[in-house]
Amino acid sequence: MPSAFLTASDIAAAVQGGQDPRPTVQAARQRAEADSSNALISVLSAEQVDAQLAELSRRLGAGEDLPLAGVPCVIKDNLNLTGTATTCGSRMLAQYVSPYTATAALRLQKAGAIVIGKANMDEFAMGSSTETSAFGPTLNPWDTARVPGGTSGGSAAAVACGLVPFSLGSDTGGSVRQPAGFTGVYGFKPTYGRVSRYGLVSHASSLDQIGPLATSARDLALILDAISGHDPQDATSLDAAPKFVSALGQDIKGLRVGVISESLGGNTAGVSAALGKMLDALRDLGATVGEVSLPTLQYAVAAYYLISTPEASSNLARYDGMVYGTRVDAADVNTSMSQARGQGFGREVKRRILIGTYALSSGYYDAYYSKAMKVRRLIADDFARAFGQYDLLITPTSPFPAFKRGEKVSDPVAMYAADVDTVAISLAGLPALSVPAGFETVDGKALPLGIQLIAPALADERLITVADALERSGAVTVSLAPS
Repeated sequence: MPSAFLTASDIAAAVQGGQDPRPTVQAARQRAEADSSNALISVLSAEQVDAQLAELSRRLGAGEDLPLAGVPCVIKDNLNLTGTATTCGSRMLAQYVSPYTATAALRLQKAGAIVIGKANMDEFAMGSSTETSAFGPTLNPWDTARVPGGTSGGSAAAVACGLVPFSLGSDTGGSVRQPAGFTGVYGFKPTYGRVSRYGLVSHASSLDQIGPLATSARDLALILDAISGHDPQDATSLDAAPKFVSALGQDIKGLRVGVISESLGGNTAGVSAALGKMLDALRDLGATVGEVSLPTLQYAVAAYYLISTPEASSNLARYDGMVYGTRVDAADVNTSMSQARGQGFGREVKRRILIGTYALSSGYYDAYYSKAMKVRRLIADDFARAFGQYDLLITPTSPFPAFKRGEKVSDPVAMYAADVDTVAISLAGLPALSVPAGFETVDGKALPLGIQLIAPALADERLITVADALERSGAVTVSLAPS
């Protein structure tokens, strides 16, 4: 853990004021190489980092405005970055080297950030604990016997233990928000389409969205202003100009906050207490709080897995050992493909391919996938009705703090249920933010908790306004995990 807790905003301000960025970036790279939490799959070489620093120096000398100047960061290993391995946590892509850079990563570099590594993740972003990675599990820095959440567990752990001030993850059904809650940092899932997916290796294309993890609302605003906006290379990209930094510093008096009643049951005592404290803090800032029911949320987990697994099955069909993926020499093409997929994919990925293929098969499409899509529409309608009464909705990020490694691996249904508070938001395409909300002591260890704020589509900036107001009031603070 670094001796000083510097945010991205602190570092960028210092570099813009003339401070040499090299010591900060090089120290971050050294921490990454020495990390014992397995937060990263790979660390960029000294030459690759030096090349980025040289370009930064040139641009600073030219007087360019670089809001993330000299800030070291990591990106999830399903984001392409030219000249680096992009494994998606899978043996299938162990030898793949990116020939291009994802738009979100390129925009970070254009804003002056320095990418130093690729973060560990559940294989092909399928999991809720970062235990399915072919490169070993990531450890939660608050309690190394526990998971950091998933699938962006490496991205969350890298920020929580102070390797870097921020990271990028991807969120399909909660994969930025749940790890953020489990590790005590902010995790932001934008409205579907506000951040380009170009260069993100697909899991479920109608759900995937790139989002940042950070330690302050201001950092989130800087990052989101940098990476958001229309991208002609992504057909789902929205033409919505980002205005996140301008959302800082505003009060939230009169804001109408609705607690989703379906999220109030099944929570641990610590989670319930954390939600109560967050609601009190919002009231103290002038917000009004009520309760709202979204009846269709009871079907969200089932609908999510009947939509995401067919999309995953379709997307992963390209990994056949011929054009993409690990090649296995065999007597004939069919055997080669079968063995490549058998050896290249892990157990959870195979399980989801089988579920998805079954749901799309003749005779079952209407019974499963088509019906799930109708439920998705009903869930979106329920959210729309709720936002007719409230400006913001709130739930726990997870009904419990981080669970122990191995606790849910043998029970896929229990693992899938860990996403109960996050998947519905993804189905509706809405923006949401996991906010650090204190701790719950379990087995003598203080484990972080998160509370989830949800806004209407394209009202992403409202989440930054609320998080910033909570920070300024002292109701929300972020601390790094002990070393």
